[in-house]
Amino acid sequence: MVVIAVIGILATLLLTAVSQSKRRAQQIQCVNNLRQIGVGLQNFLANNHGYISWFAKAGADYPGTWIGQMENYGLEISKPGTNYFQTGTWRCPSAQFGSWSTRPEHPSFADYGYNGFGVGNSRTNALGLYGHYSRSSGTIVPIGESEVIVPSDMMAFGDSFDGDIGLMRVNAGDLIRYGNTLTRHQGKANVLFCDGHVESPKLQFLFDDTSDSALVRWNRDHQPHRELLNP
Repeated sequence: MVVIAVIGILATLLLTAVSQSKRRAQQIQCVNNLRQIGVGLQNFLANNHGYISWFAKAGADYPGTWIGQMENYGLEISKPGTNYFQTGTWRCPSAQFGSWSTRPEHPSFADYGYNGFGVGNSRTNALGLYGHYSRSSGTIVPIGESEVIVPSDMMAFGDSFDGDIGLMRVNAGDLIRYGNTLTRHQGKANVLFCDGHVESPKLQFLFDDTSDSALVRWNRDHQPHRELLNP
């Protein structure tokens, strides 16, 4: 009986270690994905001195959604495969979404989101990288490289916990219903900054913290804009 008990304990420890190693490997893969996306971002910036816009109409220099612009003109993949944004570099191996993602109204979902809006989530006065939106023409003018005051302290991309293509500042607790938000990266999120480096802040700091240091990294003017927070 003692031998059996010892074997059981050892097996439990082994399974725990294997599980932890797997989670660590998945997080490393996710970080590497974002670094690759960061290479694409820097490539786009070098060629255009401006950031990818949220969306550009047909006929624009770089048409399509930000994902398509990144794939075609940042990562320079001219012929993306079907549903490319759910495979390869765009696929976080740790991401698991809830049953909502299989419903007809949610035919697809993204593992990574773009910080288009910043604090406030407003299209007409977006503080992120969305672009300058013209209500009259419906066009979006890309954000110039010089408009991001501190690239090393502004997030450009990060884990999407709700399957949306945007990295949105919402209450972390509200994201639980979408999948494995709290356990995906052991209570952290992987985020890519405008200068190309990747960090893994805690979810509470990313979504719920209202200190200046937490808020400024959402906005290209490097100001907290606390007045735009939801009450």
